[in-house]
Amino acid sequence: MNLTATLGGLARSGLGTPVLLVVILMTMFIPLPPFILDLLFTFNIALSLVVLLAVVYTQKPLDLAVFPMVLLVTTLLRLALNVASSRVVLLHGHTGAAAAGKVIEAFGAFVVGGNYTVGLVVFTILIIINFVVVTKGAERISEVSARFTLDALPGKQMAIDADLNAGSIDQDQAKRRRAEVVQEADFYGSMDGASKFVRGDAIAAILILFINILGGLTVGTLQHQLGLTEAMQNYTLLTIGDGLVAQIPALLLSTAAAIMVTRNSDTQDMGEQMISQLFGSTQVLFITAGIIGLLGLIPGMPHLAFLSLALVAGYLAWRIHHKPQITAQVPAEPARTETQAPEAQEVGWDDVPPLDTIGMEVGYRLISLVDRNQNGQLLARIKGVRKKLSQELGFLIPPVHIRDNLNLAPTTYRITLLGVTVAESEVFPDRELAINPGQVYGDLAGASTVDPAFQLPAVWIDPSLREQAQTLGYTVVDASTVIATHLNQALLHHTPRLLGHEETQELLDRLSQAAPRLVQDLVPKTLPLRLVVKVLQSLLAERVPIRDLRTIAESLAEHGARSQDPDVLTRAARVALGRIIIQNINGLEQELPVITLDRNLEQILHRTVQVGGEEPPMPVEPGLAERLHRALLETTQQQDLAGQPAVLLVSDGIRAMVARFVRHAIPSLYVLAYGEIPEDKRLKVIATVGK
Repeated sequence: MNLTATLGGLARSGLGTPVLLVVILMTMFIPLPPFILDLLFTFNIALSLVVLLAVVYTQKPLDLAVFPMVLLVTTLLRLALNVASSRVVLLHGHTGAAAAGKVIEAFGAFVVGGNYTVGLVVFTILIIINFVVVTKGAERISEVSARFTLDALPGKQMAIDADLNAGSIDQDQAKRRRAEVVQEADFYGSMDGASKFVRGDAIAAILILFINILGGLTVGTLQHQLGLTEAMQNYTLLTIGDGLVAQIPALLLSTAAAIMVTRNSDTQDMGEQMISQLFGSTQVLFITAGIIGLLGLIPGMPHLAFLSLALVAGYLAWRIHHKPQITAQVPAEPARTETQAPEAQEVGWDDVPPLDTIGMEVGYRLISLVDRNQNGQLLARIKGVRKKLSQELGFLIPPVHIRDNLNLAPTTYRITLLGVTVAESEVFPDRELAINPGQVYGDLAGASTVDPAFQLPAVWIDPSLREQAQTLGYTVVDASTVIATHLNQALLHHTPRLLGHEETQELLDRLSQAAPRLVQDLVPKTLPLRLVVKVLQSLLAERVPIRDLRTIAESLAEHGARSQDPDVLTRAARVALGRIIIQNINGLEQELPVITLDRNLEQILHRTVQVGGEEPPMPVEPGLAERLHRALLETTQQQDLAGQPAVLLVSDGIRAMVARFVRHAIPSLYVLAYGEIPEDKRLKVIATVGK
């Protein structure tokens, strides 16, 4: 019990394997007494038996995934014992057969009858069985299994994707199955290499045998003045005993390795599989019993042995033949009920899947990007995007539900909001994207493309060219970063769709903890929740964060009693948030460069608002709208090239209409009203549009 607790403690501390390896290496260099050799040889045989039985009773190879490492450790142990025993044999072999311990003496004297010629023959036969038959076959099977397992990896992953899309398994089950597929490929790849250990061990055993015999004869005759016959008797028996002690565990482990690579995954161990598959057919057993019985009736044959085995085979066939009749008497009604149950089940609301607020679909070649077991970084990148946007905008971005889609191209991904596709592009997981930020100093070898987030020219390059691309001025990112950046931009462009009634109520509940009276006076006394949602969505649509919800609520509570027009309330909230808006645009600069409209153009727009209202589309004469758009676009581009923000300053009455006009056409242009500018902010008019 104490030994078990000690071993368990070593295993939990992670010291078990390192300690064993150190002990194995020490046995190669430190002389060991015969008693310690006896213990280690016995331990080696017992360990080989444990490994063999563990393989036999394992239901599937992955249940013993540590087996390749076990082969390495046991091979090192066996070779270390060979070195230690060879040292003892050569040093003390002249004293007799007990010089290297009782175990070697027993194998040299009892197993082969003290005859070194018989010992050589037996040892040679074991070497042939181990090296030529078992090891050679296991090595070949390992190579083939590793190759076919790797070739089948994409097909298995596609099958998992098909089951997931069909609803047969859920996301967690798909992840577990993908992990098992990868682990299976790693296991058979390791077994391919581990089989070389077993083969090399068999070759080393042959060389060690002949080296020890020659070395023993040399030491015995030249150093200890033994006769050639006596030296041959002593050293050869000790060497053969040593070789047999090592070859028996080697044969056990070679057999275990062969069993491991030849068996398939099943819910049964090897014994159950053999019994059910070899002896499960009554026809096979009946024919075998008949043939063995006929052979036993031939004169001169050992009648007792043949007829006894024929009777045993016939009895087993009879028992198996009658066993299905017993099970056949069980009523089949439950099975019929199970088959009819799904047909009788009505379709319910559980069959209607919920709609994801934010969804992402990926092709099967991009699955590795979201699989942590394959070192996928996309999930961490998406988490970072959600955290960053939540902190900047002031509300929690909903989770991104990722699923694979076999209908997509293998390297394509798609971003959806409330079931509607808002972005789609293609990435290559084994390459990196070199983006041209505007000025580079050379070309790169690769596939030309466009950065999906900012529509900049880019090149898909081999990862080995990363440093060269950075030297030339390119911005180099991996596939996960490309997708995450694209997701970030897509969410920024559709931020209002992410904020609904539930999110707004959560924001108000959090605000009520600090200002309960303000929230009580606002909703529902002054404004209904739907109007608050509308105002917050309008602010987000124009890239105004709602972090300062208290200021927004105070503004809505003040103006909500006079008007419930969403545009009026949004205008009031923007005026209250003027300092935050300016700071997000221009930082802490004291001077704000602005673009203004010509006075005549502003009057035209004012009259248009008074006649047609502010709702889109903009009720402006098409020719005037085109000229205004062209002029604003040119001025905005000049500001972008100069590295300064483009801000259009208009009067309060037309700000909302002009903002709707440029929101999608010129997204980098900010539209501000005079009332939103703080009193201490200096303005610098850099251009006037409409003259």
